[in-house]
Amino acid sequence: MSELPASYRKYLEGRDPIFVDTVRPVLLQSAADQTAGVRIVVEPHLLQAHIDEHIPYGQIVEDLD
Repeated sequence: MSELPASYRKYLEGRDPIFVDTVRPVLLQSAADQTAGVRIVVEPHLLQAHIDEHIPYGQIVEDLD
């Protein structure tokens, strides 16, 4: 399994375990492909992570959908 880049590990530091469990698989996918970053959609009752080709690899953008 691919190692997460430092920027992804730092992003997960101090996060709630449920948050980490939700977004970590997508971060791992991004790390395995190393072609795109990750968009995290955070709303009061929604948390989603997506590979986003418009975001450079190693970067994470939090957004409202």
